[in-house]
Amino acid sequence: MASAAHGKGKRWQARYDGPDGKERTSLWRTLVEAEKEILKQEGAKLTGSWIDPERGKLTVEHVVFDVWLPSTSTIERTRREYRGVMNRYLVPEWGHREIRSIRPSEAGAWQGLLTSQYELTGSTPNRVARLVRSVFHLAVLDRMIPVSPFAGVKAPTLEETQVDPPDIAEVMRLIGAAYHDRWAVMVEFTALTGLRSGELRGLRLDAIDFLRRELRVSDQLVYEAGEGLRFDKLKTSSGRRTLPLTKRAVDLLAAYVAAHPPATSGEWEGLVFTMGDHKPIGESTLDWAIKNICRKAKAKARHWHELRHHYASVLIAGGENPKVVQKRLGHKDVLTTLRVYSHLWAEAEEQTRTVLDGAWEKARSGLLVPEGGAAREESPAASGTLPESGSSSGALALVKP
Repeated sequence: MASAAHGKGKRWQARYDGPDGKERTSLWRTLVEAEKEILKQEGAKLTGSWIDPERGKLTVEHVVFDVWLPSTSTIERTRREYRGVMNRYLVPEWGHREIRSIRPSEAGAWQGLLTSQYELTGSTPNRVARLVRSVFHLAVLDRMIPVSPFAGVKAPTLEETQVDPPDIAEVMRLIGAAYHDRWAVMVEFTALTGLRSGELRGLRLDAIDFLRRELRVSDQLVYEAGEGLRFDKLKTSSGRRTLPLTKRAVDLLAAYVAAHPPATSGEWEGLVFTMGDHKPIGESTLDWAIKNICRKAKAKARHWHELRHHYASVLIAGGENPKVVQKRLGHKDVLTTLRVYSHLWAEAEEQTRTVLDGAWEKARSGLLVPEGGAAREESPAASGTLPESGSSSGALALVKP
């Protein structure tokens, strides 16, 4: 149909209903162009490739905070972290731009800025880029853009620092050097459970089943600016887990609770590990404690999180498979577990080779002997059996060294 602008410029208006039932319009110079547009949009609806031209004009900032962020299935504290990431690294670069205007070349250049301009290191560039890439992935799913500008652009390499956890002997030295039984018990209990700092500091008495020797991990102690310390749920369902406790861990905790009963009322009711006034332990206090313990033990300077790595290393050395280790640590997926501890599994594999080599070497060195006879040389026979000139009994016995 002829538009109100008939006779000047784009005189023809193309009208069609989008998949959501809302009418869309656009202006074209000729009737043929307007008809082609309608055919194009109707065809795109049929093939499922339809893109909302108006939503593609939304700014990156609007998409991030009004579309993507509300859609993330995370707790509010995590959303605040995401908002901070976007405000620091994405909004200053592209916040005012239309979501459809970002090109792949710009996407690659932006990822380069994470290390060159913002000087991010380690695994941080990968984590930041992964969040931003998910914004554009959602824009594709929401039919704002046909394809993400990050499609085909390689993400920053995920660089995990190889962990070097303390062994059991070192952990025992740290326990012995602790200047308060609070820290001694917390060091050993972390080494026996692999709890994160917030999970350990937020441990409450009702989460412990002393009879079944189980620990239910569902809460943590977090710090919020302006609010201070408070309890919060764990970020993911995988983090919420039930840990089997050793007899030593149960006895250790029972003795500590008997000597230092938790508060029976108030905000911190049931909190197991506290300062002398039943107040919770802050992250910085825990860091200060482990530094002093390491110094007193004349050991390598450690972070509390390395006790969690120790727990994982003991499980791996004991032959636990990656899925079990993932479940015990509360990792979101097994790939995270494998990425962080891959070198420890390599060491465990080498230990398996050493054990097998040693066993077979003993057999080859002449420990297999005929019953009632002397040790014989290894047979050159292809079958591996003793030659016919050997003992008439033909029976073999393995003599223990």
